[in-house]
Amino acid sequence: MNAILLAGGFGSRLRPFTNHAPKCLAPIGGKPLLGYWLDSLMDAGIESVLINLHYLANQVIEFVSSSPYRNRITLVNEHVLLGTAGTVKQNSEFFSGERGLVIHADNFCRANLAAFIDKHENRPLGTELTMMTFVADEPRTCGILEADEKGVVYGFHEKVENPPGNVANAAIYIFEPSVIQFISSSPPGELVDISKDVIPEFLGRIFATPADGPVIDIGTPSSLKRAQSYALSLEGL
Repeated sequence: MNAILLAGGFGSRLRPFTNHAPKCLAPIGGKPLLGYWLDSLMDAGIESVLINLHYLANQVIEFVSSSPYRNRITLVNEHVLLGTAGTVKQNSEFFSGERGLVIHADNFCRANLAAFIDKHENRPLGTELTMMTFVADEPRTCGILEADEKGVVYGFHEKVENPPGNVANAAIYIFEPSVIQFISSSPPGELVDISKDVIPEFLGRIFATPADGPVIDIGTPSSLKRAQSYALSLEGL
């Protein structure tokens, strides 16, 4: 299985850090955020990783060039950001007609990706997309889902003021080939964002499963500090 890491955003909420560095290289416990993702993916048996670049791309290129996994990483520089679904569409052939992981690399996640893949293998019949979830401290800043007793998603609310719960989309997905085909065959400019344009089309065919480790959206300086504190607490064990 291959994986796409979405890492091209500006990270504007994380300023002033992102005035000088991309969000995906935010330091957590002495390691850049992207380093955690690469370790987790390789530990889970992922064969190849594609990373999209845009903002301060040279810094990411330099980081990857020194990675022990560099021969298994493909870098794609988007001169104009395509959006999360747009990146999947542009690089759909990277999955070689097979299922694949699609991950927003701006979250700090210590969940076991191999276990997540196993959950997808045993998902409810008729579901084509598996979504990792977490319990959000600030639900209105997240995509909040509604699911039945089997974990099949029937409702999704992206960053609304009064969401119906606190179970949030961690933006870590496994797409079956049918989902990738749906995205890749869409008319130009029609599907841009996974949360806004793809998930609503697959309601009733999405399996939601909770993360078995912490998930922290590194969106603000305070959340970055929370992730750094968590990493430091582990070092003290």
